[in-house]
This record gives sequence, C-alpha cells and structure tokens, in this order.
Amino acid sequence: MTRVPAVVAVALAALSGGWRSAPDPLDALLDDPILARALVGVRVDALDTGQTLYASNAARHVVPASNMKIVTAAVAAEHLGWDFRYRTHLEAAGPVVDDVLEGDLVVTGSGDPSIGSTDEAASPVFSTWVDALRRAGIRRVHGRLVGDDDVFDDEGRGSGWSWDYLTAGYAAPSGGLSYNDNVAVVRARPGASPGAPATVLVTPPGHGLLVDNAVTTGAAGSRGTLSVSRRLGSRSLRARGQVPMGDGEMVRTTAVENPTSFFVGSLASVLDAHGVTVRDGAWDIDELDRPLTTGVRRRVATHESPPLSLLAGQLMKVSQNFYAETLLKTIGLTVEGTGSEAAGRRAVRATLASWGVPDDAVVVYDGSGLSRYNYVTADALVAILTRIWKSETHRGPFVATLPVGAHDGTLASRMRDTTLARRVQAKTGSIANVRALSGYLETGSGRKLVFSIVVNHFTAPASEIDRIVERFLSELSRSVH
Repeated sequence: MTRVPAVVAVALAALSGGWRSAPDPLDALLDDPILARALVGVRVDALDTGQTLYASNAARHVVPASNMKIVTAAVAAEHLGWDFRYRTHLEAAGPVVDDVLEGDLVVTGSGDPSIGSTDEAASPVFSTWVDALRRAGIRRVHGRLVGDDDVFDDEGRGSGWSWDYLTAGYAAPSGGLSYNDNVAVVRARPGASPGAPATVLVTPPGHGLLVDNAVTTGAAGSRGTLSVSRRLGSRSLRARGQVPMGDGEMVRTTAVENPTSFFVGSLASVLDAHGVTVRDGAWDIDELDRPLTTGVRRRVATHESPPLSLLAGQLMKVSQNFYAETLLKTIGLTVEGTGSEAAGRRAVRATLASWGVPDDAVVVYDGSGLSRYNYVTADALVAILTRIWKSETHRGPFVATLPVGAHDGTLASRMRDTTLARRVQAKTGSIANVRALSGYLETGSGRKLVFSIVVNHFTAPASEIDRIVERFLSELSRSVH
C-alpha cells in the first residue's frame, strides 16, 4: 500500500498551526482488517491551497462503479452546456384530407431520457400531442405510427455489462427514443385472504410483456418475497413470491427489450384512448414492413426536455444508469456527429486529456459505471472534481447535482446524526465488491476539501466499508483547520 504520510503531516501542519497527529489515525482507519486484502485508492486535497492532504494508492487503477458518472457528467457539461435540452418531434408524413392523415405519423427522437409515465398513467407529453393532432385536424392515421430512433445506434447496453442482470431495471438500455426510463413497473397487490392469488399489474401500457403470475397473498406480518424475471429476448415475465396482507403493494422494475417499440406502443395506446386511430399499428423504424411515406413532413408538435442541469441531477442524485448511457452517446453525437458509445468514449478521452488528466488514468467503457471494464484513479477523479470546482460556469450546477450526506439522493440514509450530515456532497458508487465515494467535504472549521475514496476487492458487507469511509471523512473534518 503506497501512502504519503509525510505530505499529509506537512500539509496538515500548515493548515492547522502545527497539528501533526492526523496521519496515524487516518492510516489506522485504512489498516482495518476488513480491508486487509482490498485495494483502496484515496486522495484528499485542500481546494483553497491545492495541497494534497492524504494519498494512498492514488495512482492505482480501481473500478469506479457509479463514480464513473462524475466523468460522464463533467464532460457532458463541458460539451453540451447546462442549458442543453433534448427535442422530440411529432411529424405528419403525408397530406391531411377530411381529418385523415394519408400517411405515417412519425416520432423523431434526439435521445431525451426524461419522457415518462406518472404513477400508473401515461406521460402527460402524450396527452399534449393528442391536443396538437386535433389542432392539426388529424383524427385518423391511414398509415403507421413510426418511432425514428436513428439519432443513436441500436446498441442499447454498455460494453462489459454482465449477462446476468441485463433484464434488471437498473440495466435498462438507452435509445434515440426512450420512455419511462425504459423500464416496465411491476406492482403486486395482495388478494382478499392469505393464500389467494395476488394481483399483478404491469405499467405503463405498451410494454409488450406477457405476465406469468404465480404471486400469492401472505398472512399479515409475513415477509414479502416478490421477484420478477425474464430471459433476455423474451416477452414472458415471471412474477413469483408472496405479498403480505395489509402491506399495500410491492413494486419491482424490469428493463424493456426495445425502447422505441415501448415508446410508440405507449403513445399508440394513448392516441386510441382519446379517439385518434392508427390503422397500421406502431413500429420501430428499423422494423418497417415498407418504406416511410415520402414527401415533406409537417411538424405537429415538439417536446423539449428539462435542461441538462436538471437531467444531471436525476443522473447523479439517484445514480440513474440509463441517463448516463444516454449522455455518453449524446457527447459522441455532439463532438463527432455519431451517437454511439464508441464516439462518446473517444470524446471523453480527448476532453480529459485537454484537462491534463493522463491518458492512462481513466479507462472508459460505459458512461454509468456498470461495466467492470472501466478504470479510474483517485488522482484522476480529484483532478476532475477540482477542475469543476474552479470553473465559475460549472461549479454551482455540478455541485447541486451531487447527493448530500443525510439529506437526499443515495446519501439520504447515510451520515445521519454525525458531523458529516450536510457537510458532504459526493457521488456514491456500488457494484459487487466495489464501493466508492468522491466529492466535496466541508470540515468543521469551514475548509473545503475534495476527495476520492474507491474500495475494490472486499468481501465484507458494503455497510462495513461505508462505516470505515465515513470515519475517515469524520477524522478529516475534525482535524483539518
């Protein structure tokens, strides 16, 4: 394990008027037996002086998990700007004669990840499009509803994602047209009495899944055991387990197979419910049975997403993998004109190099951190976070996206009743045998520190790693003046 206690001692002495005992307790925390076989990359800098207060294995490659989102969000802000918005267009391809569109109705996406349902209902966006169609004099479509997702390539999942979770909600694919985070929501509700079948509802409409329901009702006070699964490429969704009486409902999610089909299928159900009929069904543009209607398209409606500043908040606060993969492709589209993961990776590497981050310090495969092919160093994460902090353009919006200790996002339930509460703004990261936390710490004396702590190769419960990390930060908060 490589550490720099001498640097720490000198730096902390300068900051605290001669106090020199901090390196020992900090080292002792990382020497916890739980970490004996683990790899722990740590770096802590003072933002006002730029001094490195602590470093341990800071130049070693570690798997970052969702700390990869720090890289994605920072590069997205640099190239897109915080005011960037996605636009989704609804267009009529063909003439309108006596309230009939003689041709196809086309939805053209730009990658917007934010169009989604509310509770069990369809997206409010779709209701506004019904009104727009009526204003355009369209009551019937003698053609198809077509989803044009060609702004991005069709590889929805990240490089290095594992086969055993590809249908899980947290591994939803990205796409040029996306809906409801590209997940179907499974709600199981208890029946009338113990042993009775439970009710399983899958929303929103358009998901295309066939539910194989064997969920039963459990006794009041019993343990809920709902699980949902499906094979990759299959439409059959298996729901198993029990829902206790009196517990309301249990909720799970599953990734959809084709985001574009999901989008247009959901939209078609809304149009039909409002009396706008589509004669020839809903289609992904890549699966059409005949070419699109030719001629000039008439734009019926345009939906704008919230700005990047708000989208990035969703990305970072709840660690939304699907948003990260969407942004990586958007970066590639903006920089190279190609909406692909590969283009996004190249743009990220070039941007980091321009920021002075060594080319081999960050190995990018996906945007979210699900992939175990990603590598970073604590040095690189601190360098990126420091650059963001020093930028008047980026500091405020970026820091606002980060979870706040004991307050919100993925840190809402951590650091409660400690000196770190609301003093840590940082991105979490968690996949099997990886735990990460990188961001900013305000010490008890009001000093601002930037830090990265990434732990790999542990076998203890993740909560034990969190405990050590938070004790480490508490020691810094107490000691640095």
